[in-house]
Amino acid sequence: MNLKRLVVSVFVLSLVMVISPMLHPHAEASMQDYKKTTNIAHRGASGHAPENTIAAFDKAVDMNADYFEVDVQMTKDGQLVLIHDTTVDRTTDRTGSVSDFTLEEIRQLDAGSWFGEAFAGEKIPTLEETLDRYRGKIGVLIELKNPELYPGIEEKVAKALIERNMHRPNNGKMIVQSFNHDSMKMFHHILPEFPLGVLVNSGPITAEQLDNFSAYAEYVNPNKALMDRETVDRIHEYDMKTWPYTVRDQASADYLVGIGVDGISNDFPELFTSPE
Repeated sequence: MNLKRLVVSVFVLSLVMVISPMLHPHAEASMQDYKKTTNIAHRGASGHAPENTIAAFDKAVDMNADYFEVDVQMTKDGQLVLIHDTTVDRTTDRTGSVSDFTLEEIRQLDAGSWFGEAFAGEKIPTLEETLDRYRGKIGVLIELKNPELYPGIEEKVAKALIERNMHRPNNGKMIVQSFNHDSMKMFHHILPEFPLGVLVNSGPITAEQLDNFSAYAEYVNPNKALMDRETVDRIHEYDMKTWPYTVRDQASADYLVGIGVDGISNDFPELFTSPE
């Protein structure tokens, strides 16, 4: 090998060593790192069963997730139901706004066939029946979805928790979060000791924001695209935890675990059992 070729080879090898960690950000994550990270099944194990249904929640339990996340909205008659969209169009066999249906009417909808024939007839559950079914089995991360559309939803959710003695922070298995930060401030006023999270979908996340969040929340849960090690460290400096959303592939999970997040909201809980 002549000197010129040797110099080129050394340069290429050095370049590969620099670039490789960038191409494979998950390389830092180990199984031990995963064991320290909370596994949150997003809308239940929604990669395997129709989101926000008992089937998805059961699957999350079967797959040993630490929590499952639910989206809470209100019916026409003020009942708390679990559905992500403000309409039933995408995930049921009917159309219309959630708030246009009574509980009795919304319970007649098929919330499973859109996902697969095996789930035909799956129903939209209530928050209360979900809390009763899974208490003591798995944690529940409750998202207040579009609370500005449902005046009084904070009080109703708090009441459902209080009636079941699930409002005490020492149980470590109940958290409420929302993109609507005013709603979380209101919930904090109702239950000052209850753990709350703020969802964030745009950045960067500033020290000023974190100072504000830390007055009423214990979790800052951003879109995964906003996360890097500096952001994680900054959140931790304010004694808050971070559970970014929504992960659907191993590389993203490995990257987030590698930079030190406290939990990951994901559609596939098995990502926690097979890091590369």
